Amino acid sequence: MAAGKRFALLLCAKDTDYVKSNYGGYYGVFVGMLADEGETWDVYRVEGGEFPDDKAIGEYNGFVISGSCGDAHGDDVWILGRALGGKTGRAISGWDIGVRTIHFSSSSSSSSSKLFTSLKLPSPLSVIECHRDEVWEVPAKAEVIAWSDKTGVEMFRYGDHIMGIQGHPEYTKDILLHLVDLLLHRNMIMDSYADEVKARVESSEPDRGAWKKLCISFLKAGL
Repeated sequence: MAAGKRFALLLCAKDTDYVKSNYGGYYGVFVGMLADEGETWDVYRVEGGEFPDDKAIGEYNGFVISGSCGDAHGDDVWILGRALGGKTGRAISGWDIGVRTIHFSSSSSSSSSKLFTSLKLPSPLSVIECHRDEVWEVPAKAEVIAWSDKTGVEMFRYGDHIMGIQGHPEYTKDILLHLVDLLLHRNMIMDSYADEVKARVESSEPDRGAWKKLCISFLKAGL
């Protein structure tokens, strides 16, 4: 669909040995979901201070920014969370780990309504979540287009060139369960919560195909 185009993945997370050996790292996870034949995908490990050169930015047709173990509201120079003027912080209700149902704005004039109509996507959609930060306030001129019973801003859109997603459309359940074990090992979650998450994950499925269609359509067609 987009032969000859060039995209950049800005990785904000370090690869774990498990993800590297089973998926080719997070680069492999994202490219496996989003890339088409004939495209060029470059990767910049911004968590380590690697950014595209200013002169090269105009050569790209689009950018994908990954999630991170870092705080979206942190002061590290590489963190992009406040670039547009929004506010983020720790989620008042704590960790959200698992497969969650996402509801989209039903207003006929909303971006999400137009997007779902054009792509003929089902609604609501389920997505994998793994976060304890959340958006407290979207940037001026940004539109909240999705929410859940856990998080008020699950998705936002800024014009026709930026779309933010709180969840992880790129994750498989296998990756999520690996991260649960990692968080447990680092004493960031309790054993009881880890067991609860694993039980819920086993009995639910994310709508990965629909999310793939939505993300590719926005990234490459500007829908």
